[in-house]
Amino acid sequence: MFAALGRFVTRFPWYVVGAWVAAAVVVTAFAPALTSTSDNASFLPKNYESIRAADIKSANFPGQGQPGAILVFDKTDGSALGANDAQKVTAIVADLVPKLDPGVFNTTYNPAQVQPVSPDGLIQLAVVDLNKDASGFDQAASDAAKELRAEAAPLLDGTGLRLQATGTAPQQLDNTESSESTLLIVGIATIVLIVVLLGLIFRSVLICLLPVVTVGVFLSPIATGLIAWANEAFNLKADSSVEQILVVVLFGIGTDYILFLLFRYREALRSGLDVKEAVVDAMERAGEAIASAGGAVIVAFMALILSSLSIFRSIGPALAIAVAVTLLAALTLVPALMTLLGKALFWPSKRWADEPKGARFGNIGTSLGKRPGIFALASGGALALLAIFALSFNPTFDFTASLPKDAESTKALVTLQKSLPSGSTDPATVMLVAKDGSDVTAEQVAAFQTELGTPKGVATVIPGGVSESGKAGALALVLADDPGSDTAISNIKGPIRNAVHAATPEGLKAYVGGNTSVFVDMDKAMARDYSVVFPVAAGVILVILALLLRSLVAPLYLMASVGLGFAATVGATALLFQNIKGDDGLFFLLPIYIYLFVVALGTDYNILMIARLREEAKAGKNSRDAAAEAVKHAGPTIAAAGIILSGTFASLMLGGNSLIVSMGFALSFGIFVAAFVMSMFFTPAITALIGHAAWWPGHGDETDEQHLARTGHH
Repeated sequence: MFAALGRFVTRFPWYVVGAWVAAAVVVTAFAPALTSTSDNASFLPKNYESIRAADIKSANFPGQGQPGAILVFDKTDGSALGANDAQKVTAIVADLVPKLDPGVFNTTYNPAQVQPVSPDGLIQLAVVDLNKDASGFDQAASDAAKELRAEAAPLLDGTGLRLQATGTAPQQLDNTESSESTLLIVGIATIVLIVVLLGLIFRSVLICLLPVVTVGVFLSPIATGLIAWANEAFNLKADSSVEQILVVVLFGIGTDYILFLLFRYREALRSGLDVKEAVVDAMERAGEAIASAGGAVIVAFMALILSSLSIFRSIGPALAIAVAVTLLAALTLVPALMTLLGKALFWPSKRWADEPKGARFGNIGTSLGKRPGIFALASGGALALLAIFALSFNPTFDFTASLPKDAESTKALVTLQKSLPSGSTDPATVMLVAKDGSDVTAEQVAAFQTELGTPKGVATVIPGGVSESGKAGALALVLADDPGSDTAISNIKGPIRNAVHAATPEGLKAYVGGNTSVFVDMDKAMARDYSVVFPVAAGVILVILALLLRSLVAPLYLMASVGLGFAATVGATALLFQNIKGDDGLFFLLPIYIYLFVVALGTDYNILMIARLREEAKAGKNSRDAAAEAVKHAGPTIAAAGIILSGTFASLMLGGNSLIVSMGFALSFGIFVAAFVMSMFFTPAITALIGHAAWWPGHGDETDEQHLARTGHH
C-alpha cells in the first residue's frame, strides 16, 4: 500500500505539491480566525453546582454583573488616603466609566461602584461590572481593558494618585500580551533549534529548510484554518494555550516524520537505488510505521472528546487535526519534494553517500544484545523511581500565577492584598431558590444568613437580597484567601459548601458559585475524565499496535513502558517544581498535556524501534542480535527526532509564563525519556528477553519460510 502511494507520488510530484499549494490558499482565504477563551466556567457541563449558581444568577439578577475590572487606587508616595483623595477617586471613576466600551463594560456610573477606603487607609477600590452579554475572556475584553488604562491615565494627572487595574478584563489583556510574546519566542526558538540540529545531522541547507517551509507555508495555515472551522461547527471552546502548543506540535511532529523518511531515503540511495526508487523504498519501509505512529497519536488526542470538560474536548480534536494534516503531508508532500529535489536535497554535503560506521549506536546495540536484562532493569528501575514522586503532584488553579510579575494586573493584586482580604477581588456567591419553583422571601434569606454565620475560610459575609422576580435570593462571601489558591479551593469544597447546604431553610436549595467554586468542580470533573479517557485511549492504541505487529504480547509491554514514562514525567516535574523549587502546585492541565505528548509520541518512538526490530528478525537474526541491529540502525533516527522534539518543547521554557515553563520542562523531559530510555533501551531489551514469544500469536519476526521450517507445517 505505501509502496503504491510512493509510486504515485514519485510519478506526479508537481501535481501533489500543486494540490497542497491550492489547499493552503483556499483555507487561508476562507477559514475564520482561531479564537480562544480563558473563561473557566465555559469549560464545565451544566450539572455542576458552580454552573447552576451562575445560571440562576444570570436569570434572576441580570443587572448584577460579574466584576469586569477592579480599579485599585493608592497614593503615589505610599501615604494614607485623606477625605480629599476619596473625593478625587469618586470623581475619576464617575468621569471614566461612561468613556469605556459599552460592548464589554456596564458604562452607567453608580456611586456604589466606589467602595470605602480600606481599614488601613492605604487603598480604595472601584468595581466596573461587565456588560451582561460580555464574557470578559475574549479579544474584545483585552481591547476594552487597554482602552480603560489609556482613558484613566490623563484623569490621574496632578492628583497624587496611582491607579492599577486588575480583574477579569485587565488580566485577560495582560495574559494575551504575555501569550503573544511567548508565542513569538517559542516560534523563533523552535525554528532556530530545528534548523541548527538538522544542519548538524545532515550538513544540508535544503534539509534545514524542509520542515520550516513544509510547516510554515503549508501545514500551519491549513491546520489552523481547519481547527477554526471545526471549533465553529461544533461550538468548541479552545483554551488560550492551544496556539502555543500547536506551533510546537506542527514543527516537532512534522520534523519527526520527515526524519523517519529522510533516514530511510538516504539508506536506500546508499544501497544504489535511483531517486524515485529510493523514495518508493523509503515509503515502503517507513510508511507503515509513520502511519501507525500518526494513527496512535490521533487516537490518543481524539479520546479527549469523551471528556466532560469542553476545554479537553476542544484540545483533543484540534491537535488531532494538526497531526492528521502533518501525517498526510509526511506521506504525500514530503516524498513529492524529495522526488523533485533528488540528491540535491543533501547539498552542499557529500557525506550522505558514505555509509556511517554507526560506532556509538552499534556499541550500545551490541551491549544491549549481550545483557538485555541489565538494560531492562536499569531503564525500568530509573523510571519507576521517578514515578513514585507522581503521587505528590498537586494541581493548582491559580491562573494569576501564569501572569508575569511585572504585569499591571499582578501588581494591582499585590497592592490590594496588603490592605484587604485576598478574596476581595472575587467573592463567592450563594444563590437560593425554592425547590418547588415558588418565591423566595427576604425573611428566608435573612434567616439563612443568620444560620450560616461566618464559615471557615470566609472573611466577610456580604448581606444579600431577593431578585425582582422574587424567584431567587443571593448573598456573597468574601474569602479569607486568594480565590485561586489551594486553601480557598479546599475551603469551598469542604467547610463552605457544607455550611451553606446545612444552613439552607426547609423548602429551599442553595448553590455556591463564583470562580473558586468553578475550580472545585473542574477538579472533580478531571478526576472523572482521567478514569475514562486514559483507559479508552490506551485500549485503542493497543488495538493499533496489535494490528501493526500482528501480536498480542508486544503491545502490552509497549503500553506498560509508555505508562511508566508518563508516571516518571509527572514525578520528575513534581520533584523539580514542588519539592525542590517550592511551588505550591502545578498547572491542573499538566497531566493531560503530558498524556497527550508523552503517551502519544512515546508510542511513536516505540513503534519505530519495534518495526525495525521486526525487520531485522525477519532477516534471520535471533532476538538478541535483532535488538542489537535495531538499536544500531533505528537509534540514530530516534535520537535525532527525540533531541529535536525535546528541544522544541524546551523552547516553551523561554516564555517566562510560569505555567508554560513547567509545561515546557515536563514535555521536554517526557520526550527525552520516551526516546532515550523507553525506546532506545527498555523496549528492545524487553523484546530481546522475551524472544519469539513477543510476537505471539503471530510470527511477525519470521518470514513465511522460517515459520514453515520452525513449525513443520506445509
